[in-house]
Amino acid sequence: MSDAPDALHRLTASPSLAKRRIADRRIAPLDASVEFASSFEDRRLGGDRRDRFPQWRRVTLGGLPIVVADRAETARVMVDEALKRRGLWRSPAYMTSTNGEVTYRCAVDPKERELFLQADAIHADGMPHVFVSRFKCDVALPERVATTDLFHHVAREAVVRGATMFMLGASEQSNKLATEWVRRTYPDVQLIGARHGFFAGVQDEIKACEEISALAPDILWVSMGVPREQSFIVRHRNRLAGVGVIKTSGGLFDFLSGSKPRAPLWMQNVGLEWLWRMGLEPRRLGMRYLKTNPYAMYLLLTQSR
Repeated sequence: MSDAPDALHRLTASPSLAKRRIADRRIAPLDASVEFASSFEDRRLGGDRRDRFPQWRRVTLGGLPIVVADRAETARVMVDEALKRRGLWRSPAYMTSTNGEVTYRCAVDPKERELFLQADAIHADGMPHVFVSRFKCDVALPERVATTDLFHHVAREAVVRGATMFMLGASEQSNKLATEWVRRTYPDVQLIGARHGFFAGVQDEIKACEEISALAPDILWVSMGVPREQSFIVRHRNRLAGVGVIKTSGGLFDFLSGSKPRAPLWMQNVGLEWLWRMGLEPRRLGMRYLKTNPYAMYLLLTQSR
């Protein structure tokens, strides 16, 4: 995929409208880049940045700080934060999710743990987290905030409030099918651009980030898988100053495009979606889940409060 065209898919119904929106929303002084670099460095050195995000309550699950919020509230706050950041030319808010595999990976790899701890908010995309929170934490998680479900809440909220979106990630074909599905399902969503998630090198990544920032989407969905998407965001966050909120998305685009079916609802509700996925891709996911799930459950039971 590295030799695929690096031009962005232009999904705006009216190119002139997109250009006008960019001009209206992103007028900055000549020294904005200098001011932003200083601001970003101050934030990076300032320790925990989560207090800059809305004051969500958090509990510790498996050693990670997890936001206590349902999908509807999460979508509302995402759009709130994105719209509040319009025209500010500041480091975008960064939201991500955890599940059993992430819990395991953050426990055994300090570098990956740091990628997650740099997020402004971590939500639980795993029913075991919800179950354990009910008897280990002072406040239980209201529900699982799976990104594939959250997307629909955000799309509806974006339509009502005029927030724009950009979809970055997955293969070129999967990205194309996913964006076509979004346009059919939510025709009033302002989806101002999309691009697959494969790059020819660092300069290709930088170019893509600059083009996305120039389009200035309020919400950027990044679907590259763990930990590549987290690493991409942390590495290029300062280049995405035109973006309001970035949300990691895992396999979201594959699910939206229909290339990968989701588990039946009853399996999702009892925390067995991992088993469904393992059945679909036993060679890729079989040993991974058998290795990570038991230790992740141990971490949830011993490092939660």
